[in-house]
Amino acid sequence: MEYSLYIACILSLGMAVQWLAWRFQIPAIVLLLVSGFVLGQITDLQSGPHQELFFACVSLAVGIILFEGGLSLDFHEIKGVRGVIFRLVSLGLLSTWLLTAWLAHRVAGFSMEMSLLLGALLTVSGPTVIMPLLRQVQPEKRIGSLIKWEGIVNDPIGAVLAAIVFELILGRTTGSIASDSLISLGLTLLTALVLSISSALLIVQMLRRYWVPDYLQNPLVLALVVLVFALSNQLHHESGLVTITLLGVILANQRSVPIRHIVEFKENLRTLLISTLFIVLAARIKVDMHSLEMLGWRSVVFVALLILVVRPVAVFISTVGSNLSRSERLLLAWVHPRGIVAAAVSSLFALEIVRVLGPDNPLAQEANRFVLTVFLVIVVTVTVYGMPLSWIARRLGLSRQNPQGILFAGASPAVREIASAIMKEDFTVLVVDTNPRNNSTARMAGLPVVFASIGSELVREKTDLGGIGRLLAMTPNDEVNTLAATAYVERFGRSEVYQLATGESSNGINERQASYRKGRILFAKPTTFDELQKRYAEGQRVKSTLLSEDFTFDDFRDRYGDSALVLFRIDMAGKLIVATNETELTPQPGQKLIALVDAAEEEKAPSSKTNAAPIPNKQ
Repeated sequence: MEYSLYIACILSLGMAVQWLAWRFQIPAIVLLLVSGFVLGQITDLQSGPHQELFFACVSLAVGIILFEGGLSLDFHEIKGVRGVIFRLVSLGLLSTWLLTAWLAHRVAGFSMEMSLLLGALLTVSGPTVIMPLLRQVQPEKRIGSLIKWEGIVNDPIGAVLAAIVFELILGRTTGSIASDSLISLGLTLLTALVLSISSALLIVQMLRRYWVPDYLQNPLVLALVVLVFALSNQLHHESGLVTITLLGVILANQRSVPIRHIVEFKENLRTLLISTLFIVLAARIKVDMHSLEMLGWRSVVFVALLILVVRPVAVFISTVGSNLSRSERLLLAWVHPRGIVAAAVSSLFALEIVRVLGPDNPLAQEANRFVLTVFLVIVVTVTVYGMPLSWIARRLGLSRQNPQGILFAGASPAVREIASAIMKEDFTVLVVDTNPRNNSTARMAGLPVVFASIGSELVREKTDLGGIGRLLAMTPNDEVNTLAATAYVERFGRSEVYQLATGESSNGINERQASYRKGRILFAKPTTFDELQKRYAEGQRVKSTLLSEDFTFDDFRDRYGDSALVLFRIDMAGKLIVATNETELTPQPGQKLIALVDAAEEEKAPSSKTNAAPIPNKQ
């Protein structure tokens, strides 16, 4: 197969697999690995003159992924649990290394040298697997931050540890092991600190002083990141991962210049790189009877003990005496999938061992089984941890399936009544406004309130939005509504970002915002803020009505007429559906309507509380 066609197939297959994973709520990495294994049976990537170039590209891609992961590490997220994170990446990592190495030697049958290397390499986790799982599960803020920080910080530490062990395996004398290891570690840290700090200062100054036009900022930062990663590895072997992660963390926590546009660009790039890397690395593995025989049942037991013994022990050691709840510790003990760093570095180590020591060396003869075991660990841990993770998080009360709650931008009287009606149906709501009087009245009505701008960092980054799955921008300002919709598209998706219809300006001209910036238009009849306020001033109020065979939607229309404004519908599965002008409104018996109706007709309508079975609420 020609390289151009092969690359095109890889990219297309990766994106198709990502879509299937989203569609069926399956961890994408499982499908990516399976696709790679299948592709490996019909292609040959094991041989060829471009192996060094191939692994150089893989190494650079891993560096970019870790930089993007570092950009997501904000110190504000871990207030109160920093000690736990420090212990997880120190005591937890050390215990994981030693226990894994012991099991690899005693259970899987590796030599002591390869066991220590395997144990060091399997301490890593990383953003390639952690971030997609967190996006799928959406756990509560504190435990989600813990899992994210541990996974991203462990990657460079584990990679450096594995590199040091690898160097020792390749011929260090017994008398110089300790000193060489300390020197190597010191050089790694020194290189990482100097390059990351200097690079971060350069990027900040470049953005603050407008040395680079907007359209060049993202590609220039990407080029600089790749250069710093390669230079760091050139100065000291395998220090690039630490340098690049530290660079991301420094940029994420500086407050001199905004970097949101850089983060968004890198997130899109990360998805493309992850999809490509997992497929091409898995395609290098030939899955046949010989490979399965080489692994044997002992490897399966080894992986099972990693999940059932090593991870719980490491978490227990790291969290003893902390203020984490029992549920948080249990969830943390069930999250340690391995990712792209383990896959890439294991393949690189195996090739290097064979090249340096020769194919007849006992360690070289273990190299192939070493790589197969790492990929077995990746497949099993991603599958076992990932598939039931959403269910486990919900059972522990740390996540909600398909969150149905609403973030309201604005707290006007009509919005407050709508939010109260939603909260009475047991859905999570959060009201955000900059008007002190509106906020005070909303708080007196029992509504959760945040006094801030909807687009502020306080709301977007520091407020716990657990249980909330959509935004309703309902402020008097059309521009603010549009900006809010734009700001929350990434978090909730375009399908769950809504705003009131745009009104007319003072000169009677409808000043339309660009359609790609706007959210979906609210309610069955497109309604502006002024129209909503007018309805409320005229006495219309929010009412919940349970439809039945005796009181259908037609009866509802007969009762309230065309003036009734349907706001929401709750289906039989307990899903809250926002009414819009682009979706056909077809309420069925057994469903509940939430509508703005004439208060004079309210007493004549049947109550929403009937003897019918209650609608389950699945938040």
